Amino acid sequence: MAREKRRRDPRGHWILLLLGALTLVGGLLLAGYAHGIVGESVQHEYTGSGSAPAAVAGGGPVVNLSDGTPKSVRAPRRTIALTFDDGPDPRWTPQILDVLRRHGAHATFFVIGAHAADHPDIVDRALREGNEIGSHTYTHIDMASSSPWRIRFELDLTQQALAGAAGIHTRLIRMPYSSVPNGLSAPEYRAAREAARQGYVVALTDQDTEDWKRPGVDKIVQAATPRKGAGAVLMLHDSGGDRTQTVQALDTLLTRLTAKGYRFTTLSQAMRLPSADVPASTLDKVTGTALIDGQRWSSRLTGWLGVLFGIAGVLTTLRLFALPLFAHIHVRRVRRERRRRRTAPHGAGNVPPPVSVIVPAYNEEVGLAATVRSLVATDYPAPIEVLIVDDGSSDDTPVIGARLEQEIANVRLIRRPNGGKPAALNTGIANASYDVLVLVDGDTVFQRDTIGNLVRPLDDPRVGAVSGNTKVANRKGLIGRWQHLEYVIGFNLDRRMFDVLECMPTVPGAIGAFRRAALASVGGLSTETLAEDTDLTMAICRAGWRVVYEETALAWTEAPSSLRQLWRQRYRWCYGTMQAMWKHKRALVERGRSGRFGRRCLPYLAIFQVALPCLAPVVDVFAVYGMFVLNPVTVVVSWVAFAAAQAAAAMYALRLDGERLTTLWVMPLQQVVYRQLMYLVVIQSLVTAVLGARLRWHVIRRTGTFSEGDPLPSRVGV
Repeated sequence: MAREKRRRDPRGHWILLLLGALTLVGGLLLAGYAHGIVGESVQHEYTGSGSAPAAVAGGGPVVNLSDGTPKSVRAPRRTIALTFDDGPDPRWTPQILDVLRRHGAHATFFVIGAHAADHPDIVDRALREGNEIGSHTYTHIDMASSSPWRIRFELDLTQQALAGAAGIHTRLIRMPYSSVPNGLSAPEYRAAREAARQGYVVALTDQDTEDWKRPGVDKIVQAATPRKGAGAVLMLHDSGGDRTQTVQALDTLLTRLTAKGYRFTTLSQAMRLPSADVPASTLDKVTGTALIDGQRWSSRLTGWLGVLFGIAGVLTTLRLFALPLFAHIHVRRVRRERRRRRTAPHGAGNVPPPVSVIVPAYNEEVGLAATVRSLVATDYPAPIEVLIVDDGSSDDTPVIGARLEQEIANVRLIRRPNGGKPAALNTGIANASYDVLVLVDGDTVFQRDTIGNLVRPLDDPRVGAVSGNTKVANRKGLIGRWQHLEYVIGFNLDRRMFDVLECMPTVPGAIGAFRRAALASVGGLSTETLAEDTDLTMAICRAGWRVVYEETALAWTEAPSSLRQLWRQRYRWCYGTMQAMWKHKRALVERGRSGRFGRRCLPYLAIFQVALPCLAPVVDVFAVYGMFVLNPVTVVVSWVAFAAAQAAAAMYALRLDGERLTTLWVMPLQQVVYRQLMYLVVIQSLVTAVLGARLRWHVIRRTGTFSEGDPLPSRVGV
């Protein structure tokens, strides 16, 4: 079959992915800015920095600095302006409003803009019940130590939040960490002047109850009671912690002082000032609504991501501990089997079966000769034949194959028009002389004992296919070392687990042995997916055959040497695996061995090879966000614990494969660079599958790791 022209891989989704990433980062930044605030326990002192002018320090608690000349006012006798800072709070502010309504009193609420955006309904209720709203900045910043632009930014955001929440702006501000006039420092006074330039009247207090310290109801009431019938501005808090004492003290205070002739009102009414709350423009209302919606969305986003982070962490941790456990079980089983083989190495007749080795080759001129020579240089005692199936190569592959056919007696070259790897393999299977078939990629080199070790598990008549142990040969560079770790730690640990659970999804194209009867039971290799090896293995499992992993059957393969080549290879692998999973989805509901395979393997692949990799970039971004906004200790401890467990699993996997532990030095960088690349490959593959695009066959350019005459890699002990 001639190669068909196929549509280009989808590209527009990268723009959507970038926009999604920017939206995610923007949402997290908004949530972090809005909620990354410090509680009332922080004390700000400015030792030696001076104090406010005497006209302010000795004046009343409400100061107007708009024209450069301080003007202050005090509350009339027996008039109390109740003020509450740091709200609104969904628990405490409604309770305070209930108390005020019950006593017919009113108050001024100096709200934090971020809290107002979170709870606009409470702001609206406070206004509807005759109360007043003032600004307490957007995130409770220390204005005295903030730059003028930050002050303006905080105040503007708060005004937008109020416009969206209740359709108003406010003229009043209380600076966080401020108190009575004579406690105002010079830096705080400069901040007050900056607020005045923005059109605000600055509210301080006569009596700071310090209720945030929770000193007890009686002490709060005592601190809030004016002396000898004087008027006062009282400072209390409706957020920032448990405000049970504040609510109880307010009820007591209103009961006692109302009986003594005091009236409780808003700050503007107490000082006979124009209303602090003015209508916002339509544009500001729209902008404020967008701010509120954005902050609500970002808050939900962080909540969802927190749950996702927890789920991903639990699943990944379970897998991290399960893989070494299954590997240990597999090793014990293999050792028992080896002891059994010493007494009966090849079944009842002790005669190894003849083997047909099939090498599909498309433009494999660089490594084909080395592959074939390694296959015939085997110590396998039974007859073998090597079939080179040239799939319409455009280079010197058929020339090299013909030369090898002339030089080596048990090598045959079969030429066919280009039709793809599955068609080439099916041609080789049809022309093979023997019933045990070994399928080998044209860039792979075997050791002398590989064929014997690979076909030995087929002594068990229940076994239909055997997966070998693929090793990365070109592991000198950083990319090669990353792939080497992935093959040993990822692929091989997975195969050990799949072997124990009897749900092997893939016998790799680089090295696999098959019983002809197993291949015949599934109709040979299918051309319906790009991962023909995964498709074939799943079909064999569903047909009732066992597929096992043989760790001693080593094959050395040339891995991609550039990121571009690596991307193309893994893109094809991942996309093909998704195709195979979809094709064999009915195994989830089937009975018997097929159903066991489906229910054990397919969910595992869906979770750990599709879902989590797609979500991993989001989880990583959230982890970085947590470092700076949430609890960094929790994030760091979790990351260190996970890295330590991963390193331990990696050491165990390397030891099982007889590999040196020195390769682990590239593991941290692998987690930062290589892992992210593989995540993007999965995302690209998933989008391709969802859009229904036809992925082109990607040919990996070989660099000649195994050129003719080069020595084979030294054996790795297992």
